[in-house]
Amino acid sequence: MLKRIAVLTSGGDAPGMNAAIRAVVRTGLSLGAEVFGVQHGYAGLIAGNYRNMGDRDVGGILQQGGTILGSARSAEFRTLEGRQKALDQLAAQGIEGLVVIGGNGSQTGGYELNQMGFPTIGVASTIDNDLVGSDITIGVDTALNIALEAIDRLKVTASSHRRAFLVEVMGRDCGYLALMAALAGGAEAAVLPEIKTTAEAVKEQLIGQFARGKTNGIIVVAEGATPTLEELMAYFKTDSPTAGYEIRATTLGHVQRGGAPTAFDRILATTLGSGAAEKLINGERGVVVGRIENKLITTPYQDVIGRTKGIKPEIYELAQRLAR
Repeated sequence: MLKRIAVLTSGGDAPGMNAAIRAVVRTGLSLGAEVFGVQHGYAGLIAGNYRNMGDRDVGGILQQGGTILGSARSAEFRTLEGRQKALDQLAAQGIEGLVVIGGNGSQTGGYELNQMGFPTIGVASTIDNDLVGSDITIGVDTALNIALEAIDRLKVTASSHRRAFLVEVMGRDCGYLALMAALAGGAEAAVLPEIKTTAEAVKEQLIGQFARGKTNGIIVVAEGATPTLEELMAYFKTDSPTAGYEIRATTLGHVQRGGAPTAFDRILATTLGSGAAEKLINGERGVVVGRIENKLITTPYQDVIGRTKGIKPEIYELAQRLAR
């Protein structure tokens, strides 16, 4: 059994990360291990920014958004020399294993350390929900509810002024957040990275809604989609009439990452964080901990790294069918 482990958060922050940190620390302590928190992700790992964490250090953080450990990008860690510095720092602290809470890029870092012989386990955490190895990742439910609240509010003002809103949500490479927000928010269309479309096709969808008597429209656009929000707005400004509606654009941006995590994200993060700490201490390594079909599972790094999950075509078809 490992006696000294560390935990870090990396990549974009996600609501529920603090719940996962809390679970790692308290589970580790309950199993007789010392637990260290690494400040500022892989940059802190290289710099030796570690602190010993006790029960009280993670008290009162369950409901907080963001991450108390901080997150930062590290170009140095992408080099072999940088990773060796990190291993030297871990050895100097007598740390025997590491839990990495984050998305695809973060888990790639964990994989590299594991390949160099250092025991590492990942926890699936990203609001994009693009990580292979978990049906849903930490932060997704909160981000989706924030996007949905914004869409509900925009529909009120849209119906008052006979407008259509283009609403950009996060999702650089994966349209999960945009698709689910469109489905739950009753949007007229979702523009996603995975589905090819054109500005003209989006306009035709709005025209169809207008012809059927709708007085407002919502188009949800993932930030990584083509056409982009800016391209759609430019098209609508030059190609008139635009389906009988005034067109407005709203970018939700990083507001989707903030705020208190939902009950679902707190419970998901707690179970994944606790499972990761227990498995690492008991000798498992080289895997990402996630939840599939409501069961805690582990997926080998090599089946996760460099892959994205994508969306389910049947869900996209359902959203299209209901947008009338």
